[in-house]
Amino acid sequence: MRCNAILALAGVASAGTVLWDGRANQYADSSFLDSWSFSNQVGPYQWYIHGSGATKNYVNLGTSYKNTADTGSNQGIRITNDKTSIWNGQSMQRTELIPQTSAAINKGKVYYHFSIRGSSTDPTQEHQIAFFESHFTELKYGLISGASGTSDNRLQWYVGGQSKWATTLDSSTWHNVAYGIDFSANTVEFYHSTGSDALTLIAGPVSASTSSNGADWHLGVLRLTTQGVSETWDFSGVYVESGSLTTSILYNHQHDFGHYIKQAGHYKSYDYNAPHNYYNE
Repeated sequence: MRCNAILALAGVASAGTVLWDGRANQYADSSFLDSWSFSNQVGPYQWYIHGSGATKNYVNLGTSYKNTADTGSNQGIRITNDKTSIWNGQSMQRTELIPQTSAAINKGKVYYHFSIRGSSTDPTQEHQIAFFESHFTELKYGLISGASGTSDNRLQWYVGGQSKWATTLDSSTWHNVAYGIDFSANTVEFYHSTGSDALTLIAGPVSASTSSNGADWHLGVLRLTTQGVSETWDFSGVYVESGSLTTSILYNHQHDFGHYIKQAGHYKSYDYNAPHNYYNE
């Protein structure tokens, strides 16, 4: 029974190894973030880049915030930025989560997965999204600082400050993304799809200064203004894997393995922030 379950799973997903899981499936709401501090580094995320209000003002979990095609996520993560989202006295709005893990998410060839939907956004201002501290790769939205015009309703993929891909953003479309980062070869690839479609390679490999300490990928949104309307951005299916790229949005490691093994009567619990290849367990 157990073998049949694993064979069934192998037919719908690839065999990548999850290095870090940011889907927060085990939490009922965003209050788990309040347990994290620099002296108490617990949970899947570091939580310190945000405004002065309560956590629920900036981060919330919910089934309506996820890509419905993403069966590996019980819920999505909604990020909110408004005029209170000022961190550390900076002249910008920031709500960002950073992976809390000792796994090697900054070594060799890895894939950073997430799906994103801008459900309420302002195209008149630059947004930096899902970026590394050095900005060697990231998404951007809105009118880029220094560009001509008054607004730009495009979601763009950037490498080293240069746009490599763009698409129009609308509030109903989920954009599925994987950054294929080779920290050894100093290159980045961009995989993309929408809705329930499988990821495909859109661009790359592109040369990049792939520098990371493993705790500087910012899942969230930096908005270059202190004013403006309140915005919400939804994230789903957030994880980092090594090995083979999982291209399917419909199925992935955590949900499906747990589902099939539970059905087979062999359910067991896992530390989802530790590396796993679920086909070999």
